[in-house]
Amino acid sequence: MRDDSIPPQPASSAILEREGRFLLIRRINPPSADLFAFPGGRAEPGETPDQTALREFFEETGIAARNPILFATYDIRGGKDDGRHFFLSVFRVEADADTEAIAGDDAADPGWYTVEEIRLLPVPPSVLECAERLAAELNAR
Repeated sequence: MRDDSIPPQPASSAILEREGRFLLIRRINPPSADLFAFPGGRAEPGETPDQTALREFFEETGIAARNPILFATYDIRGGKDDGRHFFLSVFRVEADADTEAIAGDDAADPGWYTVEEIRLLPVPPSVLECAERLAAELNAR
């Protein structure tokens, strides 16, 4: 059962975009098991949101990202029988163009997807929203 008095757990994810494609991984563990998402996860004690994003990105892809810029935040609550509550900070990041993603930690199947492809994948709503918003911003340039 959901307890609204429990403060949200801080979590972060990171968006890496290359030539109109976004790096997604398939989540292995809850929450969001078997969904495709931006690499990310829960904060460790003492971490800032941007530190969490960079650490989780590296753990799940093997890519050392840099220059995190806050892109969006979400207050994510589980369903009525799911007590999880996260405050998710989503960052845009940069990385060397020649680095390849190798799944690690609780991630699988890293891949590069267009917004059109993301619309066909099982993804959390926040992932599709961020991808569509960022693609629109990139196309407006």
